[in-house]
Amino acid sequence: MKNSDRDEKFLARAIELARQGMISGKGGPFGCIIVKGEEIIGEGSNQVTSTNDPTAHAEVVAIRNACKHLDHYQLEGCELFTSCEPCPMCLGAIYWARPSRVVYANTKQQAAEIDFDDNFIYGEINTAMEQRAIPFIHHPHEAAEKVFEDWKNWEGKKLY
Repeated sequence: MKNSDRDEKFLARAIELARQGMISGKGGPFGCIIVKGEEIIGEGSNQVTSTNDPTAHAEVVAIRNACKHLDHYQLEGCELFTSCEPCPMCLGAIYWARPSRVVYANTKQQAAEIDFDDNFIYGEINTAMEQRAIPFIHHPHEAAEKVFEDWKNWEGKKLY
């Protein structure tokens, strides 16, 4: 099977999850799968409104599912197929999970056209803390600094 045929097959599954999730009332029209080799090891559809969890995006749900399946916190050697270009939160989760590649169908511009517009968040990322729409207040705390110092010196830590 050519790589483009393979990508088409796996994208079709992610898109079907998007449709199923939407129709069943789980959440918005987004679906995602995680593939290792030729096996789907994680799936997810958007579940934000059905679970009242703003982090339950399709990619996050699929990443959690795949990591549980692998019994590991990273997805090295895996591929992520998603029905839409990931939002900033999902992009962060993807980079932390470290799959080998991401294949997506719809673009963030297409998502914006159906009222899923992430431009506000992208703008906030580069806005100074004191100018953000939601105030971010830096409040240094000695105990927090001590936890970081302890981590730095802890021989039992597992870096990720």
